[in-house]
Amino acid sequence: MKNNFLIFFFSSIFLLLLNISPSFCVYKDCSAVFNCGKIVDVGFPFWGEDRPPSCGVPELKLTCNNNVARVDIMQVKYRVLQVDSRTKTLQIARDDYYDGICPETRDLKNTSLDPNLLEISNGYVNLTLLYGCDLSLLVVPAHLRFGCPIHGDGFVKLGEEMGLWGCKASVIVPVRGDEGILVRVLKMEEAIREGFEVKWKVDAGGCGGDCVESGGVCGYDLKLRRGICFCETGSSSSSSSSSSVEVCRRDDGAAVHHASTSAASPGGNGSKKTSLIIGLSIGAATVLGLCLGCFVFYITQRKQKQVLKLKSKDLSSPPSSGGIPTPSTFRSNSIPSYPYSRSSLESRSSYFGAQVFTYAELEEATHNFDRSRELGDGGYGTVYFGTLKDGRIVAVKRLYENNYKRVEQFTNEVEILSKLQHPNLVKLYGSTSRHSQELLLVYEYISNGTVADHLHGKRANSSLLSWSVRLKIATETANALAYLHCNDIIHRDVKTNNILLDNNFKVKVADFGLSRLFPLDVTHVSTAPQGTPGYVDPEYYQCYQLTDKSDVYSFGVVLVELISSLQAVDINRNRNNINLSNMAIDRIQNHALSDLIDPDLGFERDYAVRSMIKSVAELAYRCLQQTRDVRPSMDEVLEILKGLENEELAARKAEVLDIGSDDVRLLRNTSSLLSSDSGPVTDKWVRNSIIPSS
Repeated sequence: MKNNFLIFFFSSIFLLLLNISPSFCVYKDCSAVFNCGKIVDVGFPFWGEDRPPSCGVPELKLTCNNNVARVDIMQVKYRVLQVDSRTKTLQIARDDYYDGICPETRDLKNTSLDPNLLEISNGYVNLTLLYGCDLSLLVVPAHLRFGCPIHGDGFVKLGEEMGLWGCKASVIVPVRGDEGILVRVLKMEEAIREGFEVKWKVDAGGCGGDCVESGGVCGYDLKLRRGICFCETGSSSSSSSSSSVEVCRRDDGAAVHHASTSAASPGGNGSKKTSLIIGLSIGAATVLGLCLGCFVFYITQRKQKQVLKLKSKDLSSPPSSGGIPTPSTFRSNSIPSYPYSRSSLESRSSYFGAQVFTYAELEEATHNFDRSRELGDGGYGTVYFGTLKDGRIVAVKRLYENNYKRVEQFTNEVEILSKLQHPNLVKLYGSTSRHSQELLLVYEYISNGTVADHLHGKRANSSLLSWSVRLKIATETANALAYLHCNDIIHRDVKTNNILLDNNFKVKVADFGLSRLFPLDVTHVSTAPQGTPGYVDPEYYQCYQLTDKSDVYSFGVVLVELISSLQAVDINRNRNNINLSNMAIDRIQNHALSDLIDPDLGFERDYAVRSMIKSVAELAYRCLQQTRDVRPSMDEVLEILKGLENEELAARKAEVLDIGSDDVRLLRNTSSLLSSDSGPVTDKWVRNSIIPSS
């Protein structure tokens, strides 16, 4: 009993002393400011050098080297060009691009900011630097080209570039919004060196103006994630004006005014001496309390070991019943306070209703992400073949980077797919936690590749992808997109690479990383254009307004791919035909549809196929209109395609029934008669369609 009282007594004194002494020490530390070259008198919310971590936000650490101040943000190092505490702005420039647009490091990283902490000020645009390009295949003005010894040839584009355009890497750097920067590469390098301005969004908490005026200094509470006021006396309290603003007070309870702590005021030196004496006294008391606490702890632990030793002897002696394990054996085979391992708990948890897998589990499923198991390589990640412990065969998508933008896409895809159930949408089995060392998504495995593979890729085979199969693919894809739009979701990356096929050529639409939940009470969402070159809605690209008609445009490109077997973008084609959508509109307007259609589909020899392909071409033409308001809805598109499927089914039945009859000869004669002059038929629907101006 006496020992317990002593432990409690000395522990209480020790904890009390620990709570008193740091505030005084932190006050002195946070009174210091950061100075480095032209960057001077920098205080809260920054820390570094003479300012310890408790004086600022963890992510805003400043360093000084050769009179140059720097800050690391999202694994990218920046030079600090200016700090303005009044406007809460920071002017920074990429350190790796300060000497030019050919960085020496091989690890190229985009400019990424934590939106909860920093945001780019108005008036800046994105400059995209593309590296490792074959410029002989690209039409790029000479003044926008450059060459790097490490990263190869490249070029520059204004705006956030969508896709790599055949290059190996790209980096986005914000610069001041001036079209003049594209005059020459040297001008661009100058713009990058000038940097860009960001505003910090830090919760000041108790670190308001009253804190500084009352003689306190600003620090940061890591637990509450907000500012805090440290006082010379080691204490602070809320002001009467606001409970969130803390001010320093004297021992008599009155607020300490800023003038009373001034060195010029009477008694200022005495106050400093008193503070020094108090600090030394507290330090001595702390050391004494620590020594006494350690002594009591040593005595207590010694007695407990003796008791455990006696119990161990009793347990190790063989009892009459026999078989009770020794304490050491019991500890090695049983952990009563942790009945489940952390990994098993995580695997049982869910994220938006989807199962959470551990990184180790998926690493094992993919044989440590063996390159021989790669199924595909997209713009945002690599997909691997895997087998889970329960025997399920899966596709594991491994996102390239674990930055804020990737976490947002990762969360977006999990949230959307976990809510949707449709036979033509790929099924999501689960994912890793968003806090995992890598972001991984686990899907059902679709074995037959993508539509792009079958049209113009490694699986291209016209006999497998007949007109009937292509029409079925178009209808099922439209069905999936109509379902998404019905649930207020815009896919935003509709393309043949994101349309998977099973062994029966059934469609599974995939990749929802760019998808957006669309509010019910608005006509559009204003957002930066994202997607894949050749598929992006031109009105969305120009006006930054995303609607469901943006998916309709992309689907129009897919329809043209299905009837032509050509790629959406091909730099080997004539300059005016690089974009398939432009090529399709030109051929349709000039009544040269036969120049566009895949000859293996039987367009010239089969009247029924010819009629249906013309209908699909007309539908694609309507979807590809520059103005979104004249495009059909996805419901209307689906209705037309279902009608064509019924027509195709009826034609096949008629063909089976009429084989060998005299009507076949008549049908063939009629077919050849009509196919010899396609002009009037094409004229009829092209004239009735809305033809965009050049």
